[in-house]
Amino acid sequence: MPGQELFQPNPPADPSQLPDSILEYSVKLNTKDYLKPDELKNIQMFRRAADYIAAAMIFLNDNVLLKDKLTHDQIKPRLLGHWGTCPGLTMVYAHINRLIRNNGIEALYVVGPGHGAPAILSCLWLEDSMSPFMPEITQDNAGLKKLISRFSAPGGFPSHINAATPGAIHEGGELGYALSVSFGAVMDKPDLVVACIVGDGEAETGPTATAWHAYKYIDPAESGAVIPIVHVNGFKISERTIYGTMDNKEMTALFTGYGYQVRIVEDLENIDQDLAASMDWALGEIRTIQKAARSGNPIVKPRWPVLILRTPKGWFGPKAFHGELIEGSFHSHQVPLPNAKTSDEELSALHDWLSSYKPEELFTESGVPVPEVLSIIPEKAQLKLGQNPDSYSTYVPLITPDWKPLCGERGSQDSCMKAVGRFLKEVVKENPTTFRVFSPDELVSNKLDAVLDDSGRNFQWDIASRGKGGRVIEILSEHTCQGMLQGYTLTGRTGLFPSYEAFLGIVHTMMVQYAKFAKMAVETTWRQDVGSLNYIETSTWARQEHNGFSHQNPSFIGAVLNLKARFARVYLPPDANCFLSTVSHCLRAKNYVNLMVGSKQPTPVWLSPEEADQHCIAGASIWKFASTDGGVDPDVTLVGIGVEVTFEVIAAAALLRKLVPELRVRVVNVTDLMILSSSGTHPHSLTDEAFDSLFTKDKPIHFNYHGYPIELKGLLFGRPRLDRITMEGYKEEGTTTSPFDMMLCNNTSRYDVAIAAVRAGARVNPKVAVDAHAKESYIKHLIKKDRDFILEHGKDQDDCFDTPKFD
Repeated sequence: MPGQELFQPNPPADPSQLPDSILEYSVKLNTKDYLKPDELKNIQMFRRAADYIAAAMIFLNDNVLLKDKLTHDQIKPRLLGHWGTCPGLTMVYAHINRLIRNNGIEALYVVGPGHGAPAILSCLWLEDSMSPFMPEITQDNAGLKKLISRFSAPGGFPSHINAATPGAIHEGGELGYALSVSFGAVMDKPDLVVACIVGDGEAETGPTATAWHAYKYIDPAESGAVIPIVHVNGFKISERTIYGTMDNKEMTALFTGYGYQVRIVEDLENIDQDLAASMDWALGEIRTIQKAARSGNPIVKPRWPVLILRTPKGWFGPKAFHGELIEGSFHSHQVPLPNAKTSDEELSALHDWLSSYKPEELFTESGVPVPEVLSIIPEKAQLKLGQNPDSYSTYVPLITPDWKPLCGERGSQDSCMKAVGRFLKEVVKENPTTFRVFSPDELVSNKLDAVLDDSGRNFQWDIASRGKGGRVIEILSEHTCQGMLQGYTLTGRTGLFPSYEAFLGIVHTMMVQYAKFAKMAVETTWRQDVGSLNYIETSTWARQEHNGFSHQNPSFIGAVLNLKARFARVYLPPDANCFLSTVSHCLRAKNYVNLMVGSKQPTPVWLSPEEADQHCIAGASIWKFASTDGGVDPDVTLVGIGVEVTFEVIAAAALLRKLVPELRVRVVNVTDLMILSSSGTHPHSLTDEAFDSLFTKDKPIHFNYHGYPIELKGLLFGRPRLDRITMEGYKEEGTTTSPFDMMLCNNTSRYDVAIAAVRAGARVNPKVAVDAHAKESYIKHLIKKDRDFILEHGKDQDDCFDTPKFD
């Protein structure tokens, strides 16, 4: 059987000895004379022009077209940028242009090598995609000087791709995410093709390793396609790459195993012929797969194309200097001639290097690219890679159905997640092509499974599990879910990422990188709004079920709190009705990072739909039903922030009404965490006057908080009279135990709240003070009794979570 050697029971110990028959699985093409002479010449001239500008960006602040001999004062004072990846990036850019021009396709270019900005910026300038967004970057001498001199200079262009880069949908500052972002971008955009460069350094990251499976979640009937291009140039900062040490047999075996068709592009003498044929082949394979699916006869396990592009690191740069190889080594990774500002020898070498591109052949006297360079660029502006509307202006607002009919009755029990699942089911119906749920294999566990009633999962890899257009992507990789969510959001749609609370931290840095992109996007004049990045955090430490210490970690709240206030939103709705109001708001909101934290277990519905909406609009309110005399003139204010800890505050208020009737208690619930931040530090923060109105001006306040108390301290810092505040929250205590014991372990139980209230009340109310010690001792006795019961019976008291009664 052909190819059976792939499954030998005892493969050779030396991978280089793998049988040559493995290479049968790589695609062979006839690339000889594939391009017509004029087309080949024009592509090569475009590449030379782009490489010249990219190299000049790293070094020059003047004399940008080398009209005179370079001088030291024409070199930037600080040399930043990564040259090594640029020649490969510009070459691929040229060939995507050819693909667009010949086929009229809509395309985006997602670049994994983060610091390859010189390559992309140079190509954008050549296709005149800078001036529509930055009118001062004109396609002439003046504009070119601005582009080159501003690169990696204060107030100018950074050395990595970001939101100020036309055509970008990916923050290039951190490696690993390009591939998953690309797959997210093509979902529900059937005509879009994303060419994604994965550098061989980026290929070493965990997020990239899993994202290779992302095509198995792409339905070719409804979505576009990704052409992944693995750019193997062999080196990272100062070491070889793993992929760079793998031969073609190993690469073919690896990607064939992933399920791809592999094409090796490595004929350096005829690289443009090779790449042109390979890109045409890849697009042809995509169209074959899509045509079959769209005609109702989808290919089972379609093998999508992947290109393995081998080029020297820093190709066409300096070959060697001072006895060290530069081209084809790690020395070309960043700045090949780092002392050009001060060394005559290096300055001369730089002049020779830049002169080798013959800029006088590539640009007119006025600095305009010559017709041959411009000839490969798409004629229609919207087809240019830098001006595709998908990258900056295609946001479709989500239609959110009325959530109030889905609410539970006040006084009933309902799961926040069950309620949200009912709502999401309706959202999917209203938005069949602009909304998706990206979930790391936890949707049913998180009680959101109602969304699956009318919409399946979208796993595509075999007949048994084919989703047929389902709106749910479930892959047990938080990184891949996050990347897909980012790509989907930044190309105009809206997504939701529900997760176990403990594991959202896995995508902490990805979320931060996205927030940086969002910040820069808002600060541009030309990027339009996008939907918010929406997280639901559930399966919390407070209701851990069978899980133990490993599943207790609310730290993602702090990660969002640390973002710039303009973009950070954290909500802890206290019941199912409030959660419905919150999620409806978040799915409509634009440009934020929204984090919603709630329970999946049934808990009391405290507020009617109308009350819930008013409460969420305010961000916090006094719960009169649980307060003494409706909260008027309290001795102490008890604050709940989070579903389960709010229940404990309500239970504490009921207990205190019986045990210490002379204590006057006000109960406040906070659902919008950001209102607590010091006045003026966040768009939602309360004024000091509003804060005093809610929490009193001078009476003690005790917070019972779902997250880490240090987060709350940071928010409140700057508020006056903080010495009256005490707080408890999660403190890394607990194991596989009962729900109420988790409250006891972390001092967030009703008993702990009651003790804090008695102590605080004793300072301001003499009637409380006379019995404070006795009451506190009795409450501690109740703690001992409950803990003994839990240890003996392995469960909480039967009435532990009955809704508290206030007579």
